[in-house]
Amino acid sequence: MPSTSRPLRKLGFLTIGLFDAADPGRGHESTLEIIELGERLGFDSAWVRHRHLQYGISSPVAVLAAASQRTRRIQLGTAVTPLGWENPLRLAEDLATVDVLSGGRLNPGVSVGPPLHYEHVKDALYPDTADAEDFGFERVRRLLDLVRGKPATDFSGVEGIEVFSDVVQPHSPGLGRRMWYGGGSLRSARWAGEHGMNFLTSSVVKVEGTEGTEGADGPPDFAAIQSSLIREFRAHHPDGEAARVSQGLVVIPTDSASPAQRAKYEEYAARRLPRTASPQGPARQLFAPDLVGTSAELAERLRAHAAFREVDEVAFALPFTFEYEDYAQILTDMATKLGPALGWRPAG
Repeated sequence: MPSTSRPLRKLGFLTIGLFDAADPGRGHESTLEIIELGERLGFDSAWVRHRHLQYGISSPVAVLAAASQRTRRIQLGTAVTPLGWENPLRLAEDLATVDVLSGGRLNPGVSVGPPLHYEHVKDALYPDTADAEDFGFERVRRLLDLVRGKPATDFSGVEGIEVFSDVVQPHSPGLGRRMWYGGGSLRSARWAGEHGMNFLTSSVVKVEGTEGTEGADGPPDFAAIQSSLIREFRAHHPDGEAARVSQGLVVIPTDSASPAQRAKYEEYAARRLPRTASPQGPARQLFAPDLVGTSAELAERLRAHAAFREVDEVAFALPFTFEYEDYAQILTDMATKLGPALGWRPAG
C-alpha cells in the first residue's frame, strides 16, 4: 500500500438524476444542466446511475446522448448499467452510437447479477426465458467482445442494394478500452482485471472475511476491504499498477454552503450512518460513511483513507435527494477547493 496518497489526476462526479413523476422533463433537464456545470468547472468526468422502475434515470445511454450534444470535453459514464436488464448486442450498438456522437468520450460502467426484484419483474422482462437467463460474467464477456469488434454474425456482404457487416456498427475502436466494471467483491475485481477492463469501486463493498479488515473496535474496516479489491484487480490486469481504478465515495464539501445547507447535509449523512456499522443483508454489504465537512477536513480524511491512497482518479457521488442549488454548491466547492487540496487541476 502506498504510504502517501497519489496526487489526484482526474476528478469526476456521479448523479442519480431524480425526477418528479408528474414532471419528469424538469428532472432530466436538471441532470443535463448539472453535467454542463461540471464541464464549465473543469471536471474530468460526469457519471449517471441507472434506475429501473424508479424515479431516476432509466435510460442513461439516452441521457448521455443528449449530454454529448451539450458538452464538448467532459467524459460521460454510467455507474453502473446492470446487465441483467440488457441485451448485450443491442447495448453494444447503443454504446458505440453514443461514443461516436460524443467524439469518443463515453465510459460505460456495467455490473452483473439478477435484476432487482427479479421475481416481480421477470414476466415483463423475460416472459419466455426467465428461468434460463444467465446473469453472470458471461453477459459482460459478450458485451466486451461485441464492443471490441468481434463478429456478431456469420453473415456479411451485399444483399440486393443493402450492405451488411458482421461486427457491430458503428464500430468505435477506442470504446473497448473505456469499459468499466463496477464491483465490490474480490471475485469481480479479479474478473475485471483478467479481462482488461477498468474498475469502479464505490461506497459499497462485500465483506468476505475478517483477516486484515477489522478496525480498532472490531467491525470490518471499509477502507482496508476496498484497498484489497484494488490490489486484487491490478494483480490480474495486464497493465498492473497502471490499470485504471476510480473510487466513488459520497463526499460533500461545505465551504460555501449556507447554514441551512450544512444542516441538511449533516442530517442526510447522520440518517445513513447506522448502515455503516456492520455488514448488511445476506450479501454482507458494507457501506462507507458519507463524508461531510470543509474541503480541508475532507482532504485530510481522504489522504488517511487506505483505498484513496491507491487511486489517482475519483467520481464522488452526489447525494440522492438534494436540489440543483445544493448540487451546484457542492460541485463548485469540489472543483475550486477540494480538488486542488488533493493535487488536482481543472481540465481545459
